[in-house]
Amino acid sequence: MGLLSTLTVATGYCSGRLVARHFSRGVRPGGEELSRLRLDDLAPTPRLELLFGLSPCLLALRAARRRVARLLLQAGRAGLQGERAELLREAEARDIPVLRPRRQKLDALCRHQVHQGVCMEVSPLRPGACREAEEVSPGDDHQQLCLVLEGLQDPRNLGAVLRSAHFLGVDKVIISQRNSCPLTPVVSKASAGAMEVMDVFSTDDLAGFLQAKARQGWLVAGTVGCPGPEVSQSSQTPIMSCLEFLWDQPTLLVLGNEGSGLSQEVQASCRLLLTILPGRQLPPGLESLNVSVAAGILLHSICSQRKGFRAVEKTEKPLQDPQEPPAMSKGL
Repeated sequence: MGLLSTLTVATGYCSGRLVARHFSRGVRPGGEELSRLRLDDLAPTPRLELLFGLSPCLLALRAARRRVARLLLQAGRAGLQGERAELLREAEARDIPVLRPRRQKLDALCRHQVHQGVCMEVSPLRPGACREAEEVSPGDDHQQLCLVLEGLQDPRNLGAVLRSAHFLGVDKVIISQRNSCPLTPVVSKASAGAMEVMDVFSTDDLAGFLQAKARQGWLVAGTVGCPGPEVSQSSQTPIMSCLEFLWDQPTLLVLGNEGSGLSQEVQASCRLLLTILPGRQLPPGLESLNVSVAAGILLHSICSQRKGFRAVEKTEKPLQDPQEPPAMSKGL
């Protein structure tokens, strides 16, 4: 128990450098004595949460939006390389204590989520105040795009949407406070860490926010599932395919709840509604897509119109000049 008391003191009062120096004096990280660490010694303290996964932890360290209490790296690996080594260097540079528990303890701490041998005890990540997003005016850039999410409740859906939004170049994400999933470690893992670097805001008056942005010159475009005859007749807002949408002004793309879609109040604030048309006749129950899949399709159909979206495709040097004959191997 001497080592346990040493680790406890080092974690509570000393820096990560002292912990690393203690390991270098002959105690192999993840050795027999470290394997006897109790779960109570590793459990997150109140007001902190356990972030898990290699990309979420590394991006959280780089973004420096959270307070990091401890880094937990799985013991027993044959050396730390690549991004895991970078994690350790970042932690040591910021004096973050590092522990090396066994995989079984990490599994229990993460409730058997896929942690990839990396966890961090961190402060929660909160969305920004919506007034910061309200202050953004269209300006001269007509191709600004913000994603608005009303009532997404599944953390993996939210994470997948954030990952697609970051990949495709969405400027900001605004979520409703009512009936929405918070920014949890599960969301961060599902987003592959995109949650740690995206600009995410929240509002308790989503309809009021959309109306204010419309007055500033933003186009508010809602989304609906495959419109049947009853939907088309009852909707007072025009519905069009996302493939026909022309992105020529700053736009707010609004996605609704996984089951019920957009509320009537929010839908009334939209100037038009975008939809994804199916490629075949669909049986009952299959008329819609998962919200994260729909978000990816809608965002790509819009962002592919961005100037310079295909610049990489045009500037990439071909592997071989088509006018030159193929190089032949000397052996042949």
